[in-house]
Amino acid sequence: MSDRTVLHVKGRILAGPEDVRDELWVVDGRISYDRPVAARDVRTVSGWVLPGLVDAHCHVGLGAHGPVDRDVAEKQALADREAGTLLIRDAGSPSDTRWVDDREDLPKIIRAGRHIARTRRYIRNYAWEIEPGDLVAYVAQEARRGDGWVKLVGDWIDREVGDLAPSWPREAAEAAIAEAHRLGARVTAHCFAENSLPDLVEAGIDCVEHATGLTDDLIPLFAERGVAIVPTLVNIATFPELAAGGESKFPRWSAHMRRLHARRYDTVRNAYDAGIPVYVGTDAGGTLPHGLVAAEVAELVKAGIPAPDALSATTWGAREWLGRPGLEEGAAADLVVYAQDPRADVRVLADPVQVVLNGRVVQ
Repeated sequence: MSDRTVLHVKGRILAGPEDVRDELWVVDGRISYDRPVAARDVRTVSGWVLPGLVDAHCHVGLGAHGPVDRDVAEKQALADREAGTLLIRDAGSPSDTRWVDDREDLPKIIRAGRHIARTRRYIRNYAWEIEPGDLVAYVAQEARRGDGWVKLVGDWIDREVGDLAPSWPREAAEAAIAEAHRLGARVTAHCFAENSLPDLVEAGIDCVEHATGLTDDLIPLFAERGVAIVPTLVNIATFPELAAGGESKFPRWSAHMRRLHARRYDTVRNAYDAGIPVYVGTDAGGTLPHGLVAAEVAELVKAGIPAPDALSATTWGAREWLGRPGLEEGAAADLVVYAQDPRADVRVLADPVQVVLNGRVVQ
């Protein structure tokens, strides 16, 4: 497809939950709802069309043992692209992936810098491992390096306790989050446990990843403060295996992880019912493969979120939350085409017919 080719996309253009159109045009990589004058070289694409999917918790450049080289990171990004994920919020990575921004054939990335964790309280080679007195300085550093987000590790196993425990005192979290906000960045945190959540929410956090510890007594606080969650249910599915691996050394932690797993669907459904914003994230990278966005949407539906809202959590709503356009006039033409209506069955997302990135058909 040459730079001068005009792309005619027709069928059912799902530009928003209530905004369905019959066609759009792609000219010079941008969306137009007006037919271009004197278009000669026209390629037609037909089907059910969504904005490029969003994976709001993904780690490009991260492997099981820490940062990976550029070739591996490229394969990760391509796997996401082939799945229709064209916008990624990279929720923590020790790798410098700015080179991706120069590649028009790879998904767009919103970075949260490198994870910030307590010393010896996270996966080795992933995070800056620091003590509370340094938290403000490291948050400021990552706020400047990232794209409007900072990622904390809110809890992890405390070997002395033998269970999950909060990483940060309330006062340190408050000061760090205030500094991030002063610098124009939002803050999110990895949280599995219940007891890490109240202080972080009261401290002003914007989002919580996983949020398996979100209990009924905490839900009103999240709803009142407008704190979003990214459940990463395809990752939570690994909890029983993790628990089995730690049973002999940390039985209390293992039992806790099993409880969190057992109530995962109730946790997500109750959050949704209370009006807490829920977004799609896969936690790809590390030990999970990339390209799982369709599976995560299906998990949200299994938890009890209606299909249109589960779709919004990876399309219209997610893009609005992240401040990125969808199928809007003049926006970059990032879209995915399906043979059937994904609103009727979200499993359709697993089989995109065509992927268009920056106005070019890439699949």
